[in-house]
Amino acid sequence: MKQEGMAEASVSAREAEVLAAVGEHLTNAEIAARLFISIRTVESHVSSLLRKFGVSDRRALSLLAAERSRDPVPPSGPASRRVTPLPSPLTSFVGRKSERAELAAALDGPRLVTAVGPGGVGKTRLALAVAADVSERFADGVWYADLVPVTDSPMVASVVAGAIGLGEQQGRSVRDTVLAWAADRQALFVLDNCEHLVDGVALFVEELLARSPGLVVLATSRARLLLPFERVFPVAGMSVRAGDDAEGGDATTLFEERATAAGFPITAADRSGIVRICRSLDGVPLAIELAAARLPSLGVDGLEAGLADRLQLLTGGRRVDSRHSSLRSMLDWSYALLDEQTQAVLRRVAVFAGAFRAEDAAAVAGWPPVAAREIGVHLAVLADHSLLVPTTLTDGTRYRALEAVRQYGAELLEDTGELVETRTRHLGWSQDAGRALLAVADVDSVGWRTSFDRLGDELRSALAWSAPRPEHRRVAYEGKRLLAALCYRRGLPGESQWRYEQAAGLAPDDRHAAVELHMAAGAAEAHLAGDDAVRLRRAAAAAALRAGEPERAGRDLAQAAELMNRGPGAMSRPPQPDVARALLDEARGYVREDLVSQARLATAEAFAVPETDVQAPRGADRALELARRSGDRLAESAALDRLTTVQLARGDGRAALASALRRIDLLAPVELDAGAGFELPDAHIMAVESAIAAGDLREAKRIAERVRDLPLHREVGHVAVARLMIVGALDGDWDSVVAAGARFREGWERAGRPRVPTLRRAVQAVATVHGLRGEADDRAAWMGIFSALEPRDRPEHDKNPRAFFDALLLLHLDQPDRALHVLTASPDEIQGWYQAIWRPWYVALWVEAAVLADMPDAAERMLRARPFIADNPVAAALVDRAAALGTGDRGGVLAAGRALDAAGCRYQWARSLALAGGADRERGVSALRAMGATTV
Repeated sequence: MKQEGMAEASVSAREAEVLAAVGEHLTNAEIAARLFISIRTVESHVSSLLRKFGVSDRRALSLLAAERSRDPVPPSGPASRRVTPLPSPLTSFVGRKSERAELAAALDGPRLVTAVGPGGVGKTRLALAVAADVSERFADGVWYADLVPVTDSPMVASVVAGAIGLGEQQGRSVRDTVLAWAADRQALFVLDNCEHLVDGVALFVEELLARSPGLVVLATSRARLLLPFERVFPVAGMSVRAGDDAEGGDATTLFEERATAAGFPITAADRSGIVRICRSLDGVPLAIELAAARLPSLGVDGLEAGLADRLQLLTGGRRVDSRHSSLRSMLDWSYALLDEQTQAVLRRVAVFAGAFRAEDAAAVAGWPPVAAREIGVHLAVLADHSLLVPTTLTDGTRYRALEAVRQYGAELLEDTGELVETRTRHLGWSQDAGRALLAVADVDSVGWRTSFDRLGDELRSALAWSAPRPEHRRVAYEGKRLLAALCYRRGLPGESQWRYEQAAGLAPDDRHAAVELHMAAGAAEAHLAGDDAVRLRRAAAAAALRAGEPERAGRDLAQAAELMNRGPGAMSRPPQPDVARALLDEARGYVREDLVSQARLATAEAFAVPETDVQAPRGADRALELARRSGDRLAESAALDRLTTVQLARGDGRAALASALRRIDLLAPVELDAGAGFELPDAHIMAVESAIAAGDLREAKRIAERVRDLPLHREVGHVAVARLMIVGALDGDWDSVVAAGARFREGWERAGRPRVPTLRRAVQAVATVHGLRGEADDRAAWMGIFSALEPRDRPEHDKNPRAFFDALLLLHLDQPDRALHVLTASPDEIQGWYQAIWRPWYVALWVEAAVLADMPDAAERMLRARPFIADNPVAAALVDRAAALGTGDRGGVLAAGRALDAAGCRYQWARSLALAGGADRERGVSALRAMGATTV
């Protein structure tokens, strides 16, 4: 079942699950419980589905789900076929049988086919019909992207990414994300309305097809893309057969169907006139539909006579050529039949990039001779005459103009001298709406995100018009800043960075440029685009120096040096120490009395000293003291992060957790903007890591759930759930691990399988859970992902966490000798905060394997282990259990089990019962089986 007004994008595997549950009439709470996700996440998916399917309520979604259940969508995965819904037009597709077959056949050969023809000739409708016809040929589906709202060539990739369902991915551009996703796909991309972006589309398509041998592109455009491998498919008007008394072919069929829909049934006596009308309109579908809409008021004779007069009047006219005369004539005549006020509304609403409400149109078009309060009436008249298309959505009725009508209206604005006034009003309206949206605190609400998605195209369009005009430079500057801030809150730090850079180029002076470049650098850091962040920090410092603000310059240079030592993984290649040192030296030359700059410099200096160095605690304490005195929460957050890593390296997990939680509390009042860089997500991630180090699994899970729901993780599902997968593997909530793993895998694959080494622990955690459950094939698949994530330059960066998970599985399988072979490092060899997180866990298994393998050094290992596990109650209980096993102390084993249960480590509690033997063994085995674990 297709719903009217549907404007579907792809439906993700998770959305398909939610849709199916809605079809079962489950509540959001019940869906959340079934899918192991939060109620807020369910609400987000439901809202997304309402928007994608163009339906207004949950009942309509339920009906849609019932229809889809008869033709289910298979689960996402590299080998599964994606059934991708295409936009559903409001009216039926008529005729064009031969063209439809020819275009479908054309897609069998060349990998780029461009349907070329004048506006209104039906390129989009034909392309969509053909895409549906050939969808079975493409294992990975058909994907549709409308380029009408796009004003900047770099945004082509973003629109395509949105159509696929890809958000911005950390550490890579949207373009790279799309290219990576498409690399091994067998899919058809339909790129609609390319004519205003021919060069940008051509560059994108050329790169896309070069990297993706299984991809085919069907483009629609008024002009060809001028690529050497392009096949042009001309689209002409619909067929009109010769002879006034003959059936008129596809064109007259279309006319009659639309006339009947308009309430004017066609009689046999009308048909000869209709044939002549269709022939005079060259069979152009849009012109025919506009003519049919006039039939109830004019009749066939009146329509034919009026149109004949109009065509004769316009012959040889200034804007009419052989390709556009019929549509132009029909538009001109339809326009002429409107009253003056309705004509003005049609012209002025042409500036909207997308669908708009009556109140939006009133703000832009409501000036003499049009009264703002009467806009709604004029919009209804335009809809009755098929010049606007109304659609009922969740927030009421919206109107949109077909692209040919929109371009016609834009030309009329120029002719009437209203273009500047209308564009200026549209710019002001969009900025006012943007500022109102920025003032809304709850950016996590579905309504906020939907509002931005609709407003974003309007802002982009308004700013593309105003930015090149000197008289609007200041307004465009403010608009770029506004759009950048909104993009950041929407979870689009990559676009936010770009918009801040554009704002810097429009800034009234160097001081303002320095501020925008500083914000752009923060957005780049949030996007984990380290090279860009360093470049932008340098540029911000240079602008600050030109503005006579050396302290600001020193701050940005210090932050650039800080990033190179604090987050080397965000850089495209390992940073050179001498580069960071040079930046620090330069920063020292500019930092004087300003406390924030002093704190930033001290923090950068603290990160320049390895956390294992004896001087590291002193540097972290100094940075933190300066940051507190400065009152700058972001500076204090960075200093706290350094203190946390020093504490982790020293094995002080509880102190590290306290520092990390303090950091989260500190950032709570901080606005969600680019100036914060990656502080907020990093604070939460470090809190999870510290809780794991401290063996506080309940706190780790609580914070991991907050990590999942952070706004900046909205578009990167694999990053969002990674820590939850780790914690679930440790505490025994294995069903949630598998559920989160499905989301991880979908997000990672849709992102183009990025190589992100920090995700390896999460992947191995899922693989281990499958191993514990005896699911060998699933474990092998996840270990394949684990290998795909291995860093090229640091293959041993996670060897100790890797050894822990391997040993955990081997000990479960009662293979302690093999476990010893992977636990080769001694506790004092595990250095650095990243490895030290896992040191107590590793050490506990290092002891247990020795005990169970009857190693002679088992007792010595216990003594050596004690200092490393003191801060971790789970690791301490595991060592206690190993000691009890070594002496045959069944009571000690059970006591350790109780301690593990109290610590929230249900798997190890159940295993303790099984290891204790006797009457408790069956209880333990039963609990393990309930978790899905195999038993030995």
